[in-house]
Amino acid sequence: MKNIIFLAALFVLMLSCKGSGEEEKLVLTSSSGNINNISVVVDNENWEGSIGEALRNNLAAPVDGLPQDEPLFSLNQMPPESFKGFVRKNRLFVKIEEGKNAGFKVFNDPFAQPQRGVLITGQNSQEIVEQINQNSEELIKAFKNTEIEEKQRRIRKSLKDDSRLKEQMGISMKFPTAYRYAVEDDDFFWIRKDIPKGMMEIMVYEVPMNVIEKDTNIIGNIIRMRDSIGEAHIPGPVEGSYMITEEAYAPYLFHSQLDGKFAYETRGTWEVKNAFMAGPFLNYAVRDSVNNRYVILEGFAFSPATAKRDNMFELEAILRSAEFE
Repeated sequence: MKNIIFLAALFVLMLSCKGSGEEEKLVLTSSSGNINNISVVVDNENWEGSIGEALRNNLAAPVDGLPQDEPLFSLNQMPPESFKGFVRKNRLFVKIEEGKNAGFKVFNDPFAQPQRGVLITGQNSQEIVEQINQNSEELIKAFKNTEIEEKQRRIRKSLKDDSRLKEQMGISMKFPTAYRYAVEDDDFFWIRKDIPKGMMEIMVYEVPMNVIEKDTNIIGNIIRMRDSIGEAHIPGPVEGSYMITEEAYAPYLFHSQLDGKFAYETRGTWEVKNAFMAGPFLNYAVRDSVNNRYVILEGFAFSPATAKRDNMFELEAILRSAEFE
């Protein structure tokens, strides 16, 4: 009996002494926080000064393509002494430490899981501001990727059947059961979700490669493609009205990737010809060279007089889940 007690005590002692990073992760509690909310750990004086200004200019810059200015992230400032206990479980945080060598470091799951933390240091405010500005692209990318993954994780809890989309278009896409199929044709899918005072919409279709690549005016070709699809498939509230790309402002165009394939990413504002309706859109034209086509994945929202950042972020997370069969 004494031997059994001794062995049990030795086993517990061995476990407590291992202390590997992997085992530490196993005991991490779940992180918390709303999507696209960042805790900024910095003293009040620096938050009101140049450091806070640099953080706001980068992390709270307006989202491209929205009709009204809305920030990339919502920032919640707190002094260092408040960053303890449950507060350290927030999924995203930036911590500023003055009086140390200049540095920028990204941490994965330091206090909770999933979690992304960034530590920015410098001997003075000027060095810290330089670190923020020099690493802003990496900073934003780290936080955005974390939030896309978190949103996709939440979406996977209740998925709509996408078997018809796989059969007809050769792609799978994860979207919630709150969405419904409005149109299911051989070459065009229109998927919709009701929201208070509006709608969230997804379109999936394909076009020959030369529709987009017939000349070097890629953005012009994408606009013409969108407008022709809008006229054919997305009618407005009155006869003769249909969705078009807003004519007053050219959309933003970026190079991107979906499921390892090159894609043109277009963000801008749509409107309805001959009617007073408008809203933001996000369009991915994914090059599928094997099948000599572009697969078009687009999300757009209609929600007048309300914020639309989170609506469009959900649509982006859905579109980015696309996989080619």
